[in-house]
Amino acid sequence: MKKRIFGVIMGAVLPLLAVAQGWPSGYGGVMLQGFYWDSYNDSKWTVLESQADEFAEFFSLVWVPQSGYCSGYNTMGYDPLYWFNNYNSSFGNKTQLLSMINTFRNKGIGTIADVVINHRKNVSNWVDFPAETYKGVTYQLKSTDICRDDDGGAALTWATQNGYSLSANNDTGEDWSGMRDLDHKSTNVQNNVKAYVKMLLDDLGYAGFRYDMTKGYDAQYTGMYNSYSHPTYSVGEYWDGNQTAVKNWIDGTKVSGVVQSAAFDFPFRYAVRDAANNNRWINLSGSGKGLNLESNYRRYSVTFVENHDTQYRDSYNPQDPINQYVEAANAYMLAMPGTPCVFLKHWQTYKESIKQMIYARQLAGITNTSANYQQASNSTSNYYVQRINGTRGTLLAAMGSTTYTIPAGYVVVASGTNYRLALSTSTETAWASKPSGDYVDPFNVTLTAVSATSGARIVYTLDGTEPTATNGTVVASGTAVPIRRCLTMKAGLLVGNTVRGIITRKYNVRNEDYDAYEITVFLKDPTVAPNNWPRVTYYCWDSYDVQQCGSWPGEVITDTRIIHGQKFYYKTFMITGTNYKLNFVFNQGGSTAGTHQTVDVMGVRETAFFEITSQTNKYTVADVTDQYLPYLENDVIPGDVNGDGRHSIADVTALITYLLGGTPAVFVEEAADVNGDTRVTIGDVTALTNILLTNG
Repeated sequence: MKKRIFGVIMGAVLPLLAVAQGWPSGYGGVMLQGFYWDSYNDSKWTVLESQADEFAEFFSLVWVPQSGYCSGYNTMGYDPLYWFNNYNSSFGNKTQLLSMINTFRNKGIGTIADVVINHRKNVSNWVDFPAETYKGVTYQLKSTDICRDDDGGAALTWATQNGYSLSANNDTGEDWSGMRDLDHKSTNVQNNVKAYVKMLLDDLGYAGFRYDMTKGYDAQYTGMYNSYSHPTYSVGEYWDGNQTAVKNWIDGTKVSGVVQSAAFDFPFRYAVRDAANNNRWINLSGSGKGLNLESNYRRYSVTFVENHDTQYRDSYNPQDPINQYVEAANAYMLAMPGTPCVFLKHWQTYKESIKQMIYARQLAGITNTSANYQQASNSTSNYYVQRINGTRGTLLAAMGSTTYTIPAGYVVVASGTNYRLALSTSTETAWASKPSGDYVDPFNVTLTAVSATSGARIVYTLDGTEPTATNGTVVASGTAVPIRRCLTMKAGLLVGNTVRGIITRKYNVRNEDYDAYEITVFLKDPTVAPNNWPRVTYYCWDSYDVQQCGSWPGEVITDTRIIHGQKFYYKTFMITGTNYKLNFVFNQGGSTAGTHQTVDVMGVRETAFFEITSQTNKYTVADVTDQYLPYLENDVIPGDVNGDGRHSIADVTALITYLLGGTPAVFVEEAADVNGDTRVTIGDVTALTNILLTNG
């Protein structure tokens, strides 16, 4: 389906791509934000790459986290340190990054880099930046590349006291005290950034950029860097709900009168947030509700309803989320002009619904410059209806109350609480009630004819072949087809002897015969220094938000095991389906959250080892599976009673302490049966002593 539709859309766009500035006009793609806050597991390069086939059917662009090395391996990339030489990030290494980008490109997906150039982290003090050599040229920022008024003057005070000079220029945008703000008036800064963004395109293979915190420096510099590097796609994070302010930023990127970058449509986001959170969909009407509604700017509108900065993180970081009717918010966004950007968390939670919304958008041929009109609204009944004209049909987005009657000439294809999407019968296409994807159990899919021809029928195949008047099963519109196995369905409208509007759905059915398996989740002992937890508690929920270790704070874990000389707490779980995943928060028990718990550890499907590494607000967690998994089996050494991986007098001491009723700090009971008589007695002390004497 996607190839068939986008063959038409992209055929018209291709001539524009070579000269596209800022963002292509008439662009029909949808973007995925491939991360959320602390998505260290779900956004690994290998994990994202493994989903390329599924992504390709729905997304033309995937925006990924900043890929260079920052201050460590538990950072989302907004503390950039290396630009050229070090690409070992929180999400993988350079080889894995290049593999992901290449796989995406081969599937027709462009990868969008998160470009953080407003500020930069230092190596060891306030003003030292790394020197990096790229293509024989050494690039390094100097203290004189730091804005003179950085950090409210604190940077200048430190520099003066320590014998350094800063730039003579103040910041051209908003100050941010987290790191050193760069002076983009500096020729050295400009040369460094130009080489950096060109490298992202030419060497790493990115398709374009998402510029972070563009309020921090003047818009002209985004224009300068893009006119030098020529990305096909560029979107700036100009975080402002004022529509005029965002438009002014877009215009500010012009070079020779040509806009050089799109912008995230914050006015649109806030309008949708308020409509959803207040359940007042009529409030979507009126002016100032999004750049995508203005004919001169919709091309440069990248719409979104949630991102990593607005999402709810925890009770200490509530941020500014949409807290209800998330599906409806996405339905409105995916029906409208502009280029929609779907949030990864929403994709994971509402995947089936969002797939149907994207199909509806694709079938109608909605692009970023499609015309939209207010169809109907009613403040008393609280509904708002938009009509969007695509290249193949018209899509109706009916938001709010169902008291609004969908008019003749439209067929509802996707619906849920507070939203209905309807395609015009002029679209002339088949429709399936289930999208492509993985399903745990068999199901029925209802086929619908979206056609102006009364009584149009559907012809379908289940073996991936093209349906024709003589190949396939012919059924009436509204027929339910049972899907009981993995297959590729193709269905089209049969009008007379002509088949048109063919769709393709790939169903991967994992039924009750799924071979469930057991995994074990290990946590390296945090009850010792430097963390000194009083106890270990696992809080766990699965892909369906079902708690697996009880309600918060979860289950106190007491089972321990020595693996390669280290003590681990552990618990076993069952993986029961293809898409079944487990998510964890390790904590100290008790009802208090915050500093007594770790960050979320997401998407666990295999036996894994974790270690608590540090604490800021929450404890961070490192995945150390590669270090310990090889030692999981047959790791017990008879006589190594204290589990340090060798025989010593300390093993005798631990064994005697145990026999006398004591509790050694570390005691490996499996290793304490030295003489192999299946019990621990004084005879094991004798056997262990003999081992020590024999080994000298």
